[in-house]
Amino acid sequence: MLLRLTAALTLAAGLVAGAAPRPLDDATLRHALSRLTFGVRPGDVDRLRTAGYDAWLDQQLHPERVPDRAMDARLATLETLTLDSRTIVQDWERPAREERRARKADPADAADPGAGDAGAAGREQPGPAQLRYRQIVGELEQAKLLRAVYSERQLQEVLVDVWFNHFNVFAGKGATRDYLTEYERDVIRPRVLGRFRDLLGATATSPAMLFYLDNWQNVDPSAASRLGARRRRITASTSAPAPPPRGLNENYARELMELHTLGVDGGYTQQDVVEVARAFTGWTMRPRDGSGFVFAPLLHVAGPKLVLGHRIDAGGRRDGEQVLDILAAHPSTARHIATMLVTRFVSDTPPPALVDRVARRFLDTHGDLREVTRAVITSPEFFDATARGARVKTPLEFVASALRVTGAEVTVALPLVRTLREMGMPPYFCQPPTGYATDAATWLSPGALVDRMNFAAALGANRLRGVHPSPVADRTSFIDAAIGGTPAPATTRAIADATTPAALVAATLGAPEFQHR
Repeated sequence: MLLRLTAALTLAAGLVAGAAPRPLDDATLRHALSRLTFGVRPGDVDRLRTAGYDAWLDQQLHPERVPDRAMDARLATLETLTLDSRTIVQDWERPAREERRARKADPADAADPGAGDAGAAGREQPGPAQLRYRQIVGELEQAKLLRAVYSERQLQEVLVDVWFNHFNVFAGKGATRDYLTEYERDVIRPRVLGRFRDLLGATATSPAMLFYLDNWQNVDPSAASRLGARRRRITASTSAPAPPPRGLNENYARELMELHTLGVDGGYTQQDVVEVARAFTGWTMRPRDGSGFVFAPLLHVAGPKLVLGHRIDAGGRRDGEQVLDILAAHPSTARHIATMLVTRFVSDTPPPALVDRVARRFLDTHGDLREVTRAVITSPEFFDATARGARVKTPLEFVASALRVTGAEVTVALPLVRTLREMGMPPYFCQPPTGYATDAATWLSPGALVDRMNFAAALGANRLRGVHPSPVADRTSFIDAAIGGTPAPATTRAIADATTPAALVAATLGAPEFQHR
C-alpha cells in the first residue's frame, strides 16, 4: 500500500506542477477513463496513451477546445433544446393547459383511467397538445443520455450530471419543467468549470429553482396588510406577480445552506435560516408567462439581517447577493463541496486528507471549479489502486457505459429513457432537493442487479428497440475495456462459457466488475 501511495504521490505532483509524469500503465489509464468519462470503449486506452494523458486531461478541462460536431448533429433533431422558457410556456405549455381544461369541462370527453401522464398520474387521456408538451422533458432526457454516450467532451458531461444533481430541481413540480431546458443549458452547463459563486448566483435567480423551492412566494409578512386593495397597483408597478401574501417561506433558505453550500453540519442555526429567508424576500418570477427572475422591492423585508454573525443591511436585492457572497466564501462550503466532489470521483468514503486539500484549494482559488476539479482528479488518492472499482455505477452510468463499450448506434433514445425510469433513475425526476444518491447501497439491490442483467442480455442479443450494438471485433479488447484485465475467477468462467457474441456481451456487462467504475 505504501509503495502504491508513494508512486501515486509522485505522479500527482508531476501533473499538478505541469511536469511530465512517468508513463501511466494501462490499468491507471483505464481507471482514469472510467471516472472521467461515461465509460471506456475498446481502443480508448491505446488512443489515450498515444495522445498523452496530460494533453487529454487539459482538453477535457477546457471543453470549448474539443470539437463536438457529431454530437451537435445528433441533437439537431431535438427541436426544443434551443427554445427559451417564454416560448415553451406560450407555445407548448399554454395550449396543453387549455386543452386539458377544455377536455375536463366537456362531459362527452370522458376520462380514461387507464391512460394519463407524469403530471396526471393516470387520471386522463392526454390530447395532442398535452402529448406535444411532454416532448419538452422527453427531449431533455434523450439529450442527456445521448451526450453521455457520444459527446467528445466527456468530463464536461460528467460534471453537468454532478452539478445538476447538486442543485437539483424536480421536473414533476408544476412550472419547474417549463424552465428546465434553460436551467440546464444556460445555468448549469456553462458554469461547471467556472466560479462557484457564479454558479450559486445563477441557480438562485433561475425560475426553475425559484419555483421548485418556493422562493417565488417568499414575501415580507407585512405585505399581507399592505397589499389588500392596492394589490393590482403593486403588481403593475413592480412588473412582478402578486402571490398570495403568505409571509416568509424558508424552503430555499434552508436548502441553500444545508445542501448547496455549508452542509448539514456547516454551523448555521434555525435563526440563520429565518434571516436568510428574509434576505431573499422579493426574489420572484412570473410562473405562467415564461419570463425570468424579477426582484419585487415591495415584497422585500427591509432593514438589517444577521447571518452567520454578519450584519447585512445592503438593501433590496443586494441583501440576497451579500448572503450568497458570504456562503460561497465560507470554509464550511469549501469542505462541503470538496466532500461531494471527492465522493463522486474517488470513493463513497472520501479520504479526509484529500477533502482537506481540496477544500483548501477551493478557498485559495476563490471557488475556481476548474482548479478544484483538477485538485481532485490529479490527487494521489484518485490514482491509488485502492480507488479502482470503488464506486458503483448509477443506472445512467451503467446504461451509458454499456452503450459505449458495445459501440452501439442509438437511433431511437426514448426506450432507453424508459429503461432508466424502470431502474429507478428517470432523468430530471428526482423529487427531493438532495438529488439522486450515488452510493453503492442505493443502486446494487438484488432487484437492481436483475434489471441490469436483463438489459445486458437484451443489448447483447440486439433486442433493444432503436439500439444497434456493433459486433465484437476483438474479444480481448472488448473484455479489457469493459471490466479490465484481472476479473474475478467466477467472471472469468462465465465469460469463457460465452460461446456466442450475444452471450459474451451479456456475461461481460452482467459481471460484478462492470457494475463498478
